[in-house]
Amino acid sequence: TSFSTPKKKKRDDGMREHVTGCARSEGYYKIDKKDKLKYLNNSRAFAEEPPADTQVRTRPPLTAGGRRSEQRRLLSSFTGSCDSDLLKFNQLKFRKKKLKFCKSHIHDWGLFAMEPIAADEMVIEYVGQNIRQVIADMREKRYEDEGIGSSYMFRVDHDTIIDATKCGNFARFINHSCNPNCYAKVITVESQKKIVIYSKQHINVNEEITYDYKFPIEDVKIPCLCGSENCRGTLN
Repeated sequence: TSFSTPKKKKRDDGMREHVTGCARSEGYYKIDKKDKLKYLNNSRAFAEEPPADTQVRTRPPLTAGGRRSEQRRLLSSFTGSCDSDLLKFNQLKFRKKKLKFCKSHIHDWGLFAMEPIAADEMVIEYVGQNIRQVIADMREKRYEDEGIGSSYMFRVDHDTIIDATKCGNFARFINHSCNPNCYAKVITVESQKKIVIYSKQHINVNEEITYDYKFPIEDVKIPCLCGSENCRGTLN
């Protein structure tokens, strides 16, 4: 059962020649320090001195600030050729704005910013159940029978309404204002319409998020309590 191990052969460059033809089939073996240094020196010299006709300018490693500026540069270059709303929506999903809901001086609960928000930025998506007009009418009556004073329904188009009364996110707490700091916009993402709240101006920390509900004009008026200088007095 004792077989003589084949003699280790070395190639012209000093490295060991694999007897079986495959390095993985021979298991672990140590390399002499002299051979290792020779290999490392050769590889370093090759990396430091590439041929003159194949030299390529390499970019220095990016710091944290450099990475951010590089991302902004790429985003600005993509914006010209892609849909900016889609890019902003992907950014909103990747890094959500820090928001909180608490008592509001306008009405009941409100949504407030926990970080500075620049102008023309996506603040939050209005999330809820997509329903038809017939279902919305039935639910509105049912909510009244159940004693739910406020229903959070947002019309997307003529056929679709988003109901966030029992299934939604913080966006349903945004109050109305006749002089709002945000506005609502319908965007299409993967053939599906979504409602996203954009900032009209710079929003400071602890400032309340508001937008104009733009209710249709009706005989029964709903009083507005926004308190802005140009308040219309009613929501509808």
